[in-house]
Amino acid sequence: MILSDKTILSLLKQGTLSIAPLQESQIQPASVDIRLGDIFSVVEDSSTAILTLSQKMLYKEIHADKYLLLPGQFVLATTMEYISLPDNLTAFVEGRSSLGRMGLFIQNAGWVDPGFSGEITLELFNANRCAIELQAGRRIGQLVFAQMDQAALHPYRGKYQGQRGATGSMVYLDEESDKR
Repeated sequence: MILSDKTILSLLKQGTLSIAPLQESQIQPASVDIRLGDIFSVVEDSSTAILTLSQKMLYKEIHADKYLLLPGQFVLATTMEYISLPDNLTAFVEGRSSLGRMGLFIQNAGWVDPGFSGEITLELFNANRCAIELQAGRRIGQLVFAQMDQAALHPYRGKYQGQRGATGSMVYLDEESDKR
């Protein structure tokens, strides 16, 4: 079940759900607007020009109020908001249609697990032929919350728990059961 603004406000007041900083104007009928933070990360060039799943990638972190996203460029960004979800609530990250119409693709795997706490790292891609100027503090997307039928047996306690800033991939830490 998707949560309404009334339920979101109630959970925030109870402290069951935490989003900070938060202005009441960010709360929409069935979502909460999220804003772009001022930390961006880009993958540093490697000597082999190949990224692998088994090695740590290096990122250049940029602190800026404005970031010019060039055509075809990919950058990690962060939200201003730090969120904490209870073990029985999940959230979907949706980009703003107005930004999508400019060619800005916004993703974060689209999903925030129950039990997650942290700033949300966003993957931004410019599919336009023109550069797009990104500005910290502007609405970049929204969180849509869904109530689970019961608390998760194994809520999120993974490698991105508590993240702040535009956090790079930690896929190299995955323990694959199918190693060959």
